[in-house]
Amino acid sequence: MDELDRKISNLLAEDARRSLSDIGAAVGLSASAVNERIRRLAASGAIRKFTVDADPAAFGKPILAFVWIALAAEADEAGFRAFARSQATIAECHHVTGPWSYIVKVHVGSLPELEAFLSELKAARFIARSETVIALSSVVDGPFDPTEPRHV
Repeated sequence: MDELDRKISNLLAEDARRSLSDIGAAVGLSASAVNERIRRLAASGAIRKFTVDADPAAFGKPILAFVWIALAAEADEAGFRAFARSQATIAECHHVTGPWSYIVKVHVGSLPELEAFLSELKAARFIARSETVIALSSVVDGPFDPTEPRHV
C-alpha cells in the first residue's frame, strides 16, 4: 500500500459514494486507475467493506453502552461468539486481555432494552460477571483513518 492508496482509502472513508472521477481528481489519477486501486485494496482485505455511517439515534437507538464481559467457566465461547454476531444490538465485540474476556459496544433504545439484553446474556449462561458503562457523549466517533492523526 502506497500513499495514493492511503489517500483513496481516506476519501472513501469520508464518503463511500464519492465518484471515481472525483477521487481521481483529488489524487491525480484517472477514474480507471482509481477503480483498479480500489479493486486491489478490496481484494487484499485492506478495505473490508463499503458502508453507511448511520446515526443510531435516528433509528431509535440513542443509548450507547459498553459492556465488559467475563465469560463463565462453563460458557461455550464459540456459542457466545455466534450469539454476538447474531445480535443487531451489538455494534462491536472485541476479545480483550486482562480480567475481562470481551467488551461489546451496544446501541439500544432505552435502559429497559439494555437491561433485557444483559438478562439474555445471563439466561444463556455466557457471563460470570459484567460491568456496563453508558456513554454520555462521544468526543470522537467515526471511521478508522490510518493516515490522519487527530489534531487537538
